Parts: sequence; structure tokens; C-alpha cells
Amino acid sequence: MKTQSCISGLVCPKCQNRYDHREAHNLCSCGSPLLAEYDIRRAAAAAGPEAIKNRPASLWRYEEMLPVLDGANIVSLGEGWTPLIPLAAAGAKYGFGKLYMKDEGIIPTGTFKARGAAMGVSKAKELGIRHVAMPTNGNAGAAWAAYAARAGMEAHILMPEDAPLITRNEIVAAGAQVHLVRGLISDCGKILARSIPARGWYDVSTLKEPYRIEGKKTMGYEIAEQMGWQVPDVIAYPTGGGVGIIGIYKALTEMRDLGWIGEKLPRLVAVQAAGCAPIVEAWRKKAGTSEFFPNSRTIAFGINVPRALGDFLVLDALYRTNGYAVAVDDAEILKTIPELASLEGTFICPEGAAVFAGLKKLRAGNWLKAGETAVLLNTGAGIKYPDTLKFDLPYCPVDGTV
Repeated sequence: MKTQSCISGLVCPKCQNRYDHREAHNLCSCGSPLLAEYDIRRAAAAAGPEAIKNRPASLWRYEEMLPVLDGANIVSLGEGWTPLIPLAAAGAKYGFGKLYMKDEGIIPTGTFKARGAAMGVSKAKELGIRHVAMPTNGNAGAAWAAYAARAGMEAHILMPEDAPLITRNEIVAAGAQVHLVRGLISDCGKILARSIPARGWYDVSTLKEPYRIEGKKTMGYEIAEQMGWQVPDVIAYPTGGGVGIIGIYKALTEMRDLGWIGEKLPRLVAVQAAGCAPIVEAWRKKAGTSEFFPNSRTIAFGINVPRALGDFLVLDALYRTNGYAVAVDDAEILKTIPELASLEGTFICPEGAAVFAGLKKLRAGNWLKAGETAVLLNTGAGIKYPDTLKFDLPYCPVDGTV
């Protein structure tokens, strides 16, 4: 059954080369990631907020602005439509106006990576691809392995040897071929790039295929819809490879062009760990691209990306929205996880904790004003990081009382 997709093609944001979305592509000939384009006029005529509100509660409700042409190719585990939770106690403690958390921890495979995997695998299925390959710090590999298994595809995953054990086990359990690397995700990517020509696999590394971003942009659509098609003043996101923040910015500009929201866009905030902050350093210099961050290390493993392929797109989104890039250290992250859990009952991942820690800095410096509304993205469930927190607890004798 045909969807109402209004995709018109793929375009290079650097050189403006165009490609056919009915064929498999990776990067542009100039080396840039490709972005999906849509017939905005046709999409606006096909549906609007009133029609969308009666659709199933999943990311597929925005089908006009998604790339899958045939609904039979959709590979789904029920992803999307995660809650937007008010953080009243935390907001009051630090003097925020209105503070919300978009909680991606309850999505399939426990992180926002499921959005990109659902879209990327679905489009790969539509294009007849049978083997997908990628480097991962953990959660992306777990998501792509799960969705590839559901689609009947083979997944080939390279990951650093010190990636979280729980995600390694998820990937293996899903039947993917896993290769451990004594190095960083950047080293995994180099090995994969050398291996793919001989193997004939389809490279689904971050931004090396055009459709992961289309799944992740639905976070932006959902935030706007959940806020009554209004937008907050600030949206803050943990930034490693950068697909999430690029996708949210893409969603915002698309919704503006569709007429679903007004002209004003939220100020976007990229949050990184102090031990791996290439975007922050580039933003401080007002540079258009970042430099490789040497000896990167952080407990927020999902944002330990020394240099992102789409760094120029992240920085452009920050500049165009008058946004900000901020770094927090691991001690701040470790303090924030139990703090937010005790204030709000939300056990979030280290990357999500980094975002709250970053927003606290911006509020303390009054970049984020007292009357403004902010949304932070928690990109995964805290229980996927069982070794992040360690507490010394007292024992009670079995014959005693408390």
C-alpha cells in the first residue's frame, strides 16, 4: 500500500548536487552527507495538524514528510510518540520558567537510536538492500541490529572494545556479526571504510546514508505537536555524531515551510562532554567545521565522537537559531543522574544528564531567561548503563531492625 510520502529527491547541502531517492546512495561525490527533500506544497495540501492528530501514535504519523513510499516496507517495533514530561521540581530548584523532558528512554531498544534505525532499515528494505554495516558506540548498533533482524537483513557491526557490555550483548543476541576494535568509534569507521568495497555491504554509518536523520527528525515534529504546534524557546540535545540536532533543525524548518508552526524557531543547544567537545570548541571560534578532538574520553559514551561527519550541519543549525554549545564534565554528569531521579523520578542516561547539567549552566548565566520554556532531550534509559552509578549502602543484620 502506497504511503503519502512527498519525497522528491536527495540533495547535497554543500554543492547542491541532486540524487534519485529510488536508488541507494551514500555520500555526495563531494563527500558531504545527503539530505532528503520533499514537495512542501504537495505535503501541505495532503495533510495538516488536524488530520495528523487522528493518526496512530508513532513516528509514522508524519508520513508525508518521511521517505518510505510503500507501507509494506515499513519495519516497526512501535517507535515514536515518546512523552514530553514537565520537570516542575527541577525547574523550580534552578529558576527555570517551564522545563520539559522529551524522554526517549521508553522507545524500542531503550534509546532514540530506534527512530533512525526504523527509518533507515525501512528505506533500505525498499531499496532491496540485504546487508547493512556500521561502526557504533553501542546504542545505534543495538537498534540497527534489532530492526535489521526484524527486516530479515544481515547486520555487520564494529564497536570499540570498551563499549557498554549490555549493548554488545543486545547486538549479538539480535544475530548481528560483531567485530570488536581496540580503539574509538573513529577507528571502527576507518576499518569499515576499508572493508566495505570488498564485502559489498551498505554503509549505514552516521550520516553516510540519508535516512537515519529522517527518523530522528520526528522528535522535532513530536515536540511541536505535543506543545499544540507551538515551539519552546530552547531545545537542548546531547551531541556526538550530531544527527539528532541536525534532524530536529530540519524538522523545524520543514514545519515552518509547511505552515504548521510560525516563523520563530527555538534556539538550539548542543551539549557535549568536556572530555570530547569538538563542536563546543568550533562554536567558540565561530568556525564552520570542527577539528578532531584528541584523546577523547567520557562516561557519556554515546557522545564520545572525536569529530562528526556532519559537524558543519550542527554548527549551521546553532548559528542560524542563535543557539549555544556547552560542555560539562563527567563529575557534573554523575551528580545530575541521581539528582534528577530524586527530584522527578526519572532515571536518565548519562547523555541526557549532560543536557540537564548544560541547561543549568545556561540558566545560571542567564542565557536562558527565567520566563523561557526549554525542552531537554533524554536520549536513553538509565538502566542501559548499569555500571555508571555506584553507591555504598549500609547492611541491615537479618535478625535486626531498621
